[in-house]
Amino acid sequence: MRRVRFLTAGEAVGLIPDNATVATSGFVGCGHPEELTLAVERRFQAESRPRNLTLVYAAGQGDGRNRGLNHFAFKGLVKRVVGGHWNLAPKLGKLASGNEIEAYNFPQGVIVQLFRDIAAQNPGTITHIGLGTFVDPRWGGGKLNERTREDLVELLQVRGQEWLLYKAFPIDVALLRGTASDSFGNISLDDEVLTGEALSIAQATRNSGGMVIVQVDRMVSDFSRDPKAVRLPGIFVDVVVLGSKANHMQTFGEQFNSSYLTQGGIKEVELATMGDGPRRYIARRALNEIQNGDVVNLGIGMPEGIAQIAKEQNRLDDMVLTVEAGAVGGVPASGLSFGASTHPMAIIDQSYMFDFYNGGGLDVAFLSMAECDREGNVNVSKFGGRVPGVGGFMNIAQPTRKVVFLGTFTAGGLRTSFADGQLKICAEGNARKFTRSVEHITFSGPEALRRGKQVLYITERAVFRLTGSGLELIEIAPGIDPSEAVLGQMDFEPAIASKLEIMPASVFESGARPEV
Repeated sequence: MRRVRFLTAGEAVGLIPDNATVATSGFVGCGHPEELTLAVERRFQAESRPRNLTLVYAAGQGDGRNRGLNHFAFKGLVKRVVGGHWNLAPKLGKLASGNEIEAYNFPQGVIVQLFRDIAAQNPGTITHIGLGTFVDPRWGGGKLNERTREDLVELLQVRGQEWLLYKAFPIDVALLRGTASDSFGNISLDDEVLTGEALSIAQATRNSGGMVIVQVDRMVSDFSRDPKAVRLPGIFVDVVVLGSKANHMQTFGEQFNSSYLTQGGIKEVELATMGDGPRRYIARRALNEIQNGDVVNLGIGMPEGIAQIAKEQNRLDDMVLTVEAGAVGGVPASGLSFGASTHPMAIIDQSYMFDFYNGGGLDVAFLSMAECDREGNVNVSKFGGRVPGVGGFMNIAQPTRKVVFLGTFTAGGLRTSFADGQLKICAEGNARKFTRSVEHITFSGPEALRRGKQVLYITERAVFRLTGSGLELIEIAPGIDPSEAVLGQMDFEPAIASKLEIMPASVFESGARPEV
């Protein structure tokens, strides 16, 4: 039987040639081959090799500072990046915003499917995801700067409908991570919090004639495991590297947490009590949009607070929380462990989760918003000189039956208080979020209307819904003067419902402590 090579990280990355297309696995701080990508950085610093790589990845991988994909952030090391989320690799983002590399931002769920299409030798991924947004070739084709000129997305007409073709390309090297390997290179993911897209990348690389390098934590005896536990068969693996404990943490936030690998009841899961303030008000109002039995996705940031409020109200068991990384059930982790879930009911491959999302399987999704315009378009991907990227946002927001965007009404310095049944704006934020037109269309309001989606926008002082004529104000907080604190803080005038409701008083009930 075929056996793989066992090398050090330095030896393994020494096999990466100049001009190669390299794909990496991982999700935020979960499942990323840190030993390997760190070795790539060290080799480049010592030898100025490899050069002119094309880096391809689906989910953002990093800690927002130095780890993960930040190891590739050297001029000359990479010439092109095709990525789903950029915010956790700010050093790469700086190269992109500085026009020093070619940079594309595609939906995370499209990229994981593209890996499968590359494996199958298909021309690319044909999907409705991205129509009417910045990845639509009519709106830029996912290009992030002037240096980026090649068109990697094409508009098609199939059976009288518009579709996007994300073009396939060969992958030369895969840098992946697992838990254990035998001498044949059969890889199991026993201690990993997700299975991610590792198998899809391995198959795409193998069928491109490329090389698959896998970082693992330990070796196991041959013929010692349940065959179903092997998630990367050795026929797809070329090189195995034993990682150090420091560079093989379960997540970038935790060395090891067994609750991410075990089923269990979630009523006893401990979650911090959210203090009073805008975030609490928004999360409480948002929770009212969840019906018993709903299958739900909570985006990173503001939406994470919904789980905390559900815990307070003993409602965690009323819904099934999912994470695009693959967890079904349980309670999503946060911070650098985002992607894991405490006591999940199941964990599936990321590509299968996005199949479910893309087909409209979610009942409701909650996502953050940085900017919103009169047509209901939302931007979270590019603003203020920063390129956070789209991540899984587009795959979640576009097809879901009901999508709810969450955010404070203004940003930067907003302070509120609630007393005697009245909300008071103590200090207004210095940046408006409701603008005449968004800088980047990450979510298309007109496309959502065309597909018959229900869309809400919840802030601490007002709630809007999307209608055929654009945004409509349907609720205001008690004590708020809509003409001054709502319309006066917008760059456009929305429609106003004939019966303007008052947000429920329960939304503003006190928490354990004020927000800082």
